[in-house]
Amino acid sequence: MLRALQFQNFKSWKEAKVECAPITGFFGTNSSGKTSLLQFLLMLKQTKDGTDRAISLDLNGDLVKLGTITDVIHKHDESLPLSWDLEFVLNSELAATDTSKVPPTVISRSDRFRINATNVVQGGAPKATEISYSLGDLIFQLVPKSEQASQFELECARADKQTPEFHFIRTQGRAWRLPGPIKSYAFPDQARTYFQNAAFLADLEASYEQQLDNIYYLGPLRHYPQRDYLWTRSRPTDVGAQGEKAIDAILAATQDGLTRNLKWKAKHMSFQEMVAYWLREMGLIQEFRVEEIAKNSNRWQARVKTRKGSSEVLLTDVGFGISQVLPVITLLQYVPEGSTVILEQPEIHLHPLAQAALADVIIQAATHRKVQVILESHSEHLLLRLQRRIAEEAVPNDEVRLYFCDAAKGESTITQLDVDLYGYIRNWPDQFMGDAFNEAAKAELARLKRMKAK
Repeated sequence: MLRALQFQNFKSWKEAKVECAPITGFFGTNSSGKTSLLQFLLMLKQTKDGTDRAISLDLNGDLVKLGTITDVIHKHDESLPLSWDLEFVLNSELAATDTSKVPPTVISRSDRFRINATNVVQGGAPKATEISYSLGDLIFQLVPKSEQASQFELECARADKQTPEFHFIRTQGRAWRLPGPIKSYAFPDQARTYFQNAAFLADLEASYEQQLDNIYYLGPLRHYPQRDYLWTRSRPTDVGAQGEKAIDAILAATQDGLTRNLKWKAKHMSFQEMVAYWLREMGLIQEFRVEEIAKNSNRWQARVKTRKGSSEVLLTDVGFGISQVLPVITLLQYVPEGSTVILEQPEIHLHPLAQAALADVIIQAATHRKVQVILESHSEHLLLRLQRRIAEEAVPNDEVRLYFCDAAKGESTITQLDVDLYGYIRNWPDQFMGDAFNEAAKAELARLKRMKAK
């Protein structure tokens, strides 16, 4: 799970610091920098997935397209470094082991680790200049030599600034030059060749890659529903960035016999029953199912009943909002437990009552399935339901982190909302949500003015 995110000089952000929780929400006005927070994580994920090891940061991939490094760097100032720091909480302890010892010796272990990296603009592209991993009280870092930026040193330091007991030991022979970082997070292969006791660096990199593999994304623009779907028995890893694989995921889960329950020791439902349950709880439909048009046709239809006693119709023949929230529900139930799901405007095209109920979908996934949810939203109704559930003790307040983003002076800033045990927000920002009271008051004054004039 992502525990903390920090970066400098990315788009409208001079600096952003975020502590994450099982549910992390970003709210704010348009163009306040909310989406950029998500884009930064997606950029790192697609950098990891990229096949070109020479690219330090993949700015234009399947998940996000950011343009050039000049477009990305803060205020288009190419003299600024683009640096970042991520902290993760692991399901089990990660150990750094010195295999050059007999027997192999664990030099550090923890269920948390951090990665820090810095990129500069060089030749019109981002270039990684240093990386470090922190595990326990030790920091393993690759930094440039002071005299030549083309040569790098591998070092070990302690977080408390004391001298570490562990040191990297060069392999005997010629002291070959050590190249720089790979893809902003990986040590060069030579690091494990030139040093006798650096094999564990691969474990740090693999753990980072695993954490990024556990991140799934659903964007705000989702595919239109279809009258029928071709399914070739594929098993997608998620529902696609635009929800285009939602039906494939439902069918794969159905064929594999996956079941879900709402809480511990509750009755298990089939995957389709769980999806239908949440659609019903949101007040959108009465029944939902996906069936094959004809045996072995490989063409399937999503069918719904909107009310008790109503006729069954295709998904295309009901309100558009149902098809837009279907990928959200499917993704939260489909991904493996312990995953991180990034949702951009999950409430889009939903009625206010359904927006509020969507918060319960998210809470159930976070508290029961242990799926971390990071979302960007404009929905006051979703926020109010989160506050209500905190008051009702359905979710602890320390498992929800809410932030307000603003860019009043052209530079994005972020404020963590102080949510107490009862769901109150103690530091409600100005213009946080719509000003319903003032709207009603001004409308009433206009009515009185018109009546007086008559």
